[in-house]
Formats: sequence, structure tokens, C-alpha cells
Amino acid sequence: MSEASASLRRVASLVRPERRRLFVATLLTAATAACGVALMATSAWLIARAAEHPSVVALGVAIIGVRFFAVSRGLSRYGERLVGHDTALRALADLRVHVYDRLEALAPAGLPAFRRGDLLARIVGDVDSLQDLMVRVIPPSGAALLVGILTVGTMGYILPAAGVILGIGLLLAGVGVPWTSNRLARWREDRLAAARGELSTHVVDLVEGAQELVAFGCVDRQVARVIAADAELTRIATSTSRVAGVGAALVTFLNGATVLGILLVGIPVVHSGRLTGPLLAVIALTPLAAFEIVTGLPSAAQSLVRVRHSAARVFDVIEAQPPVEDPAVPRPIPSGPPRIAVRGLRARYGGSAPWALDGIDLDLVPGHRVGIIGPSGAGKSTLAAVLARLLPYEAGSVTLQDVELSDLDGDDVRRIIGGVAQETHVFNTTLRENLLLARREATDGAVHDALERARLQAWVDQLDVGLDTEVGGDGGRMSGGQRQRLGIARALLADFPVLILDEPGEHLDTATADALVAELVDLTEGHTTIMITHRLAGLEPMDEIIVLDGGRVIERGTHAALIDGDGPYAEQWRRERRLELEGASRS
Repeated sequence: MSEASASLRRVASLVRPERRRLFVATLLTAATAACGVALMATSAWLIARAAEHPSVVALGVAIIGVRFFAVSRGLSRYGERLVGHDTALRALADLRVHVYDRLEALAPAGLPAFRRGDLLARIVGDVDSLQDLMVRVIPPSGAALLVGILTVGTMGYILPAAGVILGIGLLLAGVGVPWTSNRLARWREDRLAAARGELSTHVVDLVEGAQELVAFGCVDRQVARVIAADAELTRIATSTSRVAGVGAALVTFLNGATVLGILLVGIPVVHSGRLTGPLLAVIALTPLAAFEIVTGLPSAAQSLVRVRHSAARVFDVIEAQPPVEDPAVPRPIPSGPPRIAVRGLRARYGGSAPWALDGIDLDLVPGHRVGIIGPSGAGKSTLAAVLARLLPYEAGSVTLQDVELSDLDGDDVRRIIGGVAQETHVFNTTLRENLLLARREATDGAVHDALERARLQAWVDQLDVGLDTEVGGDGGRMSGGQRQRLGIARALLADFPVLILDEPGEHLDTATADALVAELVDLTEGHTTIMITHRLAGLEPMDEIIVLDGGRVIERGTHAALIDGDGPYAEQWRRERRLELEGASRS
């Protein structure tokens, strides 16, 4: 079984909870088609019979039948659309929740495997494409089968030769043409979803990187990439439309050929007196309505190809291996103040990658503050990711109250251990909503207290609408320092028992970063804290400082003990002090 077919089967399993509604939608689609065929047959008989000038009584049943089938067709069409789209939307909602659940499990370490724009196309465009399976593929195909058999049987009862001709015509139009369309569309649909993702990637890069593109004069180059991707997508879509047009033309041709064939066999039978004129009208005109049930099948075949490839792309996300697997039966979080012990910790990004952490030991008791320093790539952020259950460890031990961290549920751990990442994401909404992400039930008093402790309240007081101020996409209306402080206020509002501050001064100028770190060190007094930074300013009050390099501990101790030594910490301390003095003398 091909990967695309296997994905289609997995999609079908996801819509299984909606199979009853899907069955009802298929029956309503069949009822709509059957009413259309019956309306055409009844109308044809009524018009032909009326031309013979019979009594009105002889036409009464046919007149009532025309009205009944016309009204029933409209009602069943309405029910078909209502139930069919309701089924599709329910299934898509469940699928989208499932996709987001998997994205949560992948974040953050597993998400870089997908480009942002392409990932957006997968979780929006490709998921939406799967509704075609429940709207344009299953109900029309099921209805065509049911109504086709019924119509051919009725035609065969009136005139066997006409039934055979109609059966052959419907078989060619309902199976042969869709098969041909499927074959012609396959390579195009193979490229369509990927081309859509490529265009989305380039557009997202253009919008999100606009400032850098303008600064480095690369806007034209990126716009050219967008135009080229759009042209490729347009070319594929145009080619796909041509295939759909060929399919529609073939169905129309087969329809006309079927009517002609029925007339060729039916007229001699009428002349022989074995068939009446009104019944000839019935068997000659009924195919016009019968072919409506297969007209959409070539398009359904193309939709099926599209669904298969969209499903494959969606399941690439759903079935991506999360960096951290939660245990099948997680142990409960131990009660009491959190106490963390790390022994011989080894972790890396991928099975063949070098060790990002290699033999780390750490003790974090309640109220203890530890500074983790080292150059870029030393393993500082990796340690934070392991402690927050965002990255697995392959060797050693990490325990929380003597319970191995790998035996605990990740969400439970992150309610105990949390903090501020290097880059604080600010959502395009109000300050209040950005802060309430940490604790939805928090009162305004608690929010303002967190802002005050993060040294952000004075800025908020200057805003016209305070907490209801819109901050723009990615916090575009805030400075870098304000965004970092917002992240700190968020962490303080969450009131994590163990707080990890990962490079809180990242992306700020040196003076501002040093001042922020010093403030945070004062702010966290009495809290269990890990401060990760590559500079030493403000770390004097820390209970312990650990110096990492190449994933290993090369020094540890208090600030006073380390600067009295002759190791890397003391060397960096003297270098930073020298730079500060040189800067002060120049000013």
C-alpha cells in the first residue's frame, strides 16, 4: 500500500465517529439525485402524453408526481448540504484539535523539522482539503452507485436494450472517465500541496522578515521568489483545471451518445407497437438526468488524489516523533517544596549528534538560586529544556523529590518548573490577554503585582488604556526590554515553584541586559531559581554558580570563591570589569 493510500485510510479512521452522519448525507445525496431522475422521467411522460390530448384525469397522477419530486428534490438538496457540511466541519474540528495536540507534543524541539510557512499550509490548507473526502467524494460516489443501479434497472424493465446502453454509458462516465482523470491529475496533485506550502513559506518569510529584507536590500529577491512560487502554483492549478474540463467534456459526450443510442433502439420498437410514444420520451430523456449523478465524479477523482496527498502531509505532522514521550501511566507529582537532583546527565539533539550535556551534576533545593554561565553552545539552554521536560536525556538521572523526571507527565512538570525563554513570544492582542496566558483566573490586582515586580508597571501606567492596550504582532509596539519584562511578569504571575530564566537579557544592549539580570537576581531572592546567562554582571548573590563549556562543568562555586581562583570565571570577570572601566573613561 502506498504512503498516500495509507494516509487516506488513516483519515477515514479519523472521520469514523461521524460515519452515521456521513451515511445520512450519502442517502440524502442519493435522494436528491433520485428525485431529479424521477422528475425528468415523470415530466417527459407528462409532456408526451399530454400531446395525445387525453382526459385530465389520465394526467392527474403525473401532475402530482411532478410537484412531489420537484419539492422533494429541493428539500433533500437542502438536507444533503446541511448534514454533509455539518459532518465535514465536525470531522475537521476533531482533526484540527488532533493536529494541534501533536504540535504541542512536538514543541519546541520538534518543530524546526518543518518550515514555518509550510507548516502553516499543512495545518490550515491541507487540513481544510480533507473536507473534500466527506463532501465531494464519498456522498456523490455512493449516490451515483445507488441511483445508477436503480435507474438502469428501471430502464431495463421498460426496454432491456435501453437499460444496457444506459448502464454502459453510466459505467464509462462514472468509472472510466474518473479513472482517466485520476491518472491525468496524479502528478499535478502530487505537486499542488507542496507548491502551496512553498508559496506560503516564501510569503511568511517576506512578511515576518520585512525589516531585515529592507535593511539588507533583499526585498526584490524575496518578492521574486514569491512571484515564482505563485507562478508555479498557478501553472499546476491551471493544468488541473484543464483535466477537470476534459473530464466534464467526456461525460457530456457520453451523455449525448447514450441518448442517441437509446433513440436508435427505441424508435423501431415504437414503430412495432411494443412501446408507446410517452415511454420512448421517458427512456430518451431520463439519461439527461441520470448523467447528472456522474457528472461530478471526474472532479471527485481529482479531489480524491488531492485528499490523499494532503492527508500524507498532515500525517507527516501527526506522526512526527515527539522529542519527549510521556509515560503511559505517569506518576503523580510529589507533594512538598520541589527539590531537584541531577546526576551524570547526558543529553543531545538526535541520536548521532554530539553530546550537548555530558555528565552534569546539579542540586537545587527550595529557595536555592543557581547561576549557569558559559559561551554559546555550552549547553545552558539544553539544561533548561531537559529540566522542563522539553528534551529527553539519554543517560544519568534527573529527579524531583526522588521521582525520576521521565516518569512524570510533561504538563505536570511544567506546572512546577517554568520560566522565561530567550525570546518571549508576544501575541497580537492586549497586554491583559498576554499576561493571562499564565493564569486565566488571575485578578487585576495579581496582574498589576506581577507587572510591578517585573518593573513594567510604570510603563503600563503611561498607556491610555492600560492593560487593554493592543501590543501588535510579535509585540511590535513594545521595545525589546519591555517584551522581556512582559515574559518575566508572565512567569511571576504563573508563580512557578522553580523558575528558569534563560538568557533574560538576550537581544538587549549590554548595559540594559546587565541591569535586567541584576534586577532579576534581586527579584528572585527566596525563590528557587536557575539563572542562565553568558555574562556575569549581577550574579554575586547567587548561592552557586556553574560554568559550562562543551556540555561539561568546568567550574562551580560561589561568586567570591570563583573570582579568587584563576579559572575561566575569574578571567571573564576581569575582562568584563576592564571593558566597563574603558567604557566609563570614554564617556
